[in-house]
Order: sequence, then structure tokens, then C-alpha cells
Amino acid sequence: MAESKPKLLIVEDDEGLQAQLKWAYEDFDVVIAGNRDQALASLRSDEPAVVTLDLGLPPDPDGTTEGFAVLDAIMAIKPDTKVIVASGHGSRDSALQAIARGAYDFYQKPVNIDDLGLIVRRAFNLHAIEQENLRLADQVGDDRKVLGTLITGAPEMAKVARTIERVANTDVSVMLLGASGTGKELLAKGLHDASDRREAAFVAINCAAIPENLLESELFGHEKGAFTGAVKTTEGKIEQAHGGTLFLDEVGDIPLPLQVKLLRFLQERTIERIGGRKQISVDTRIVCATHQDLEAMTGEGTFREDLFYRLAEIVVKIPALAERPGDATLLAKAFLNRFAKEMNPQVKGFAPDALAAIDGWAWPGNVRELENRVKRAVIMSDGRLIGADDLDLSPEGDEDDQVLNLKSAREMADRRVIRHALARSEGNISSTAKMLGISRPTLYDLLKQYDLHA
Repeated sequence: MAESKPKLLIVEDDEGLQAQLKWAYEDFDVVIAGNRDQALASLRSDEPAVVTLDLGLPPDPDGTTEGFAVLDAIMAIKPDTKVIVASGHGSRDSALQAIARGAYDFYQKPVNIDDLGLIVRRAFNLHAIEQENLRLADQVGDDRKVLGTLITGAPEMAKVARTIERVANTDVSVMLLGASGTGKELLAKGLHDASDRREAAFVAINCAAIPENLLESELFGHEKGAFTGAVKTTEGKIEQAHGGTLFLDEVGDIPLPLQVKLLRFLQERTIERIGGRKQISVDTRIVCATHQDLEAMTGEGTFREDLFYRLAEIVVKIPALAERPGDATLLAKAFLNRFAKEMNPQVKGFAPDALAAIDGWAWPGNVRELENRVKRAVIMSDGRLIGADDLDLSPEGDEDDQVLNLKSAREMADRRVIRHALARSEGNISSTAKMLGISRPTLYDLLKQYDLHA
């Protein structure tokens, strides 16, 4: 069966121009409308991707009132439609007003068929890119999620998730090791949700963010009158997580005196509030995380060795975002989808240069940096597609970081180019091979050699 032609709706009341435009655009399935009612009926029934709209429609053929009413209705009914507005009346003011109301582009009458055809084809191309971005964003669903909410397509993270799922229903203490921004708290929450403690509380505390003199009270609680300002008895985080999970982020920042008290809790499963004399039994599972080298700290005497082994019954190392092929693009699309709905619905996806830049960036700040860049770009964007400039991603690398080994440098260059081509083609093998100037079998061999995934 022949592939159907894309639909183009021409809203024009001049019958002679109607026939001329329909003849000129034989590559498209052209639908003609001569007034507002016909235009909106065709919009609903035919769902055209692109509309050319003459602002001078009856009953106001010498003005723009009716045309702008049609534009407003199209944007309300089907806002992803690309509307190309035409007018001979006050062209500059009309153009500015049309773009402000959501039109894709503007051209001035009399019509030049070739110029208008170029605008129309460009509009169809942009619409196709946006729809593909939306389709891919929708694919970031259950098939790409592990541990409930963690989005990944990388084998490295899938291995981490499997480890966490295996230990979830035990009561062993788990230590998550990884750089800042790699998603340690998200993984800790995933562990809790996968365990039989999921109905109880998940309580998180960042040990580096709380002053040393307050951290003990935060963890163990205090009795009324225990110190100045203690106007009532308060449970600590350990008690609040009774029956559930306590996540200690940046556990390496706990001061030595408090490490002793935490070790006692892990050994005896009882706590004593500040100012209290009663031992309180608490059933709380501890999951901790740090970006520091705790083993080195035990050798330096800044972290207790016995506490380290109590906390690190299971150690899970989380790879940096740069070590997770494809995840940067996958996560970026998920973030854009979320932030666009919340903050800027006109943003529909990423331009190809942005996808290539995302895939090629080193992401020193990991997932947190990616999330912040996408969020900022969505908020500040005036267009429908986020470009590489919107993300402020420079294509140049730091010369100091260049690999001097020729073989390694060549492999890195091959990986980078292949990943960029995959990003530009949205993972299409045929398009990627054509872009790289190689055959499909050769591309498959390279993907296998470099452990890359389409």
C-alpha cells in the first residue's frame, strides 16, 4: 500500500488562488476551506499537520479579525499544528501579532509559490520532529524504568537495580557509593519501595547539611527540657523510620563522637534520646550513601572502621552518567516532558543538535546537572524545540583532558561520532549507517565492538 500523503489545510476564500495552491502542492493531501466554519471542521476531521491561513476571510475580507479568530481557534483545538499566516494588510504588525498568538510563520501577499512551498515543507519537517520527540518521550515508560521510578537503558544501571532488588527484602545495611548527582537517594527510595517495609516510612537526612551540634538531636531526638529551646519531646529520624528505612546521605560527614552512638544503635537496635534515660527499641533499616572514600577515611582515623563494616554489609557502586550509554538522552527527554507540562507547554522536544550535544557531553554534575540544564532551557525557551545553545553545551572539550594514547583516542572518537549519529537519527540503524557512510553490517560490528546500543 502506498504511503499516505501528509495533509495540508489551505484556508483561503479566493477560488482562483485555491486552485493554484492545490495544483502547486500535489505532494500533499490538500484540503481547502473558504471560511472559519469549514476550516475548523477540516481541522477536526482531517487533523492536518500544517495549515496556511489567509487572515482576510469573510465576513471581514479586507481586515484580519476573522483570520485571527481562526488562528486562535486552531491553537486552542490543536496547538501542535503549524499555522503559516498570510496577509497583505499591515504586514509587519500582523506578522508580530500572528507569531505572538502561536503561528509558526508568516508570509506577505501576493503569494510566491516557491517561497511558500519552502516554508510549508519546513513546517512539515518540524512537525515530524516534534511528533517523534513526543513519541520517544512517551516510550520512557515502564519498559525503561527499574525500581519503580528509575529511568535507564544502560546495562550498568540495570545491574545496579538487580543488585538492589536482590537485597531489598533482607535487613542488611546497604551502602551506595557514587559521585554527587548520580541518584543515590532515588535508588535508596527504590530499595525501600521494593522491600517488605514499603508500607512504613522512608526517612532521608543529609548528614552534611545539618550543623554538627544539631545532628545528634535530628537523628536520636530529645526529651523536653534537654537543652535550651527543647520545649517538647521530639522523635529523631531513627524513630520516625520505625518499621521502615532511614537513608543517611553523606554519611562520611557524621562526626566521630556521633559515630559511636550510631554504632551502638546498629548493634543493639535501641536508642536513647538526648536528655532521656529510657532505652527505646527501634526497628529501622539503614541505607547510607557517600561520594567519599570511607575506607581511606578509616585509615586516616576520621571514620570508625567498625561502623564502616556495619554500614557496608552490601556495597553498591553507582556509575556516573557519562558511564551509562544512552541514559543522558533518555533522561533528558523524560525531564523535558515533565517540565514542559508544568512550566512551558509550548516546548515539544529537542532539536537534533541538542540531542547530539547531550549525548556527547561529559556531565560532570551527573543527573542533577542534566536535570537543571533541561529545566532552565524549558523555562527560558521561546520556541517549540530546545537547541544545543539553549542548554549552554559547548562542543569543545578541555585540552587538558585529551587522551594521549593514539588507540584510546581513536576509540573515543569512534564512540563519540557513532553515539552522535545515533542520537541524530533517534536510534534508526539505516539512517545512522547512511550518515556515517558505512554499511549496516559494519555499523552492527562497531556497536558490538564498543558495547553501544541503538
